[in-house]
Amino acid sequence: MKRQAIVGCLFILASIFPSLVMSAQTAVNVSARIGDFHVAVANYYHVPEREVVVIRERRISDDDLPVVLFIAREARVPPARVIEMRQRGRSWWNISVHYGLRPDVYYVPVAYAPGPPYGRAYGHYKKPRSQWKTIVLADDDVVNLVHLRFLSEHYRIPPERVMEARGRNQHVTVMYSDIGKRHRAGHTDDNDQGENNRRSASSDQASKGHESGKKKSNGNGKGHDR
Repeated sequence: MKRQAIVGCLFILASIFPSLVMSAQTAVNVSARIGDFHVAVANYYHVPEREVVVIRERRISDDDLPVVLFIAREARVPPARVIEMRQRGRSWWNISVHYGLRPDVYYVPVAYAPGPPYGRAYGHYKKPRSQWKTIVLADDDVVNLVHLRFLSEHYRIPPERVMEARGRNQHVTVMYSDIGKRHRAGHTDDNDQGENNRRSASSDQASKGHESGKKKSNGNGKGHDR
């Protein structure tokens, strides 16, 4: 009986151990194959990081990665269906129309008329809203507008700052890092300025208190001399 029990335990451990190893390997592989940009995309679109890896393995570029997830979210379909249509040669706009998405889903309000590479897309949106249904966006326009929304909402910054970063960087992952560094530096500067202001206010208050104390002390001395 003891021998049978031991053999049974060994069998159970042998069946569990490979799954644990596979799970650990999967976690390592996922973390090793995506960067901060891809993690941010996964978080923004509320999908597992593993799904981002799968999408990239289907030869979807970093430029197109957010577009796949954006259309899938707006159309309420699995990303795999969007990828299949894209790999059959359909344009992003054609896929959007197929799922009934209108031009206004891509529109991001901005404070001024933007230049390249956004000028062409925003030129379409200068039309009256009643004519927006005639808009046809090129692939580059769709990509730029999706990234514009994603990065401005992810970092909670004005879209104009994303446009400026796009002008400095050609690759989206570099643009993401550029915006992140400037965003963190801006927060550091704001915090330092706030701390300096607090210290200055505290110093002024202490100085006023000291002067007030001196006046009271001088007043008490005069009264005693009388």
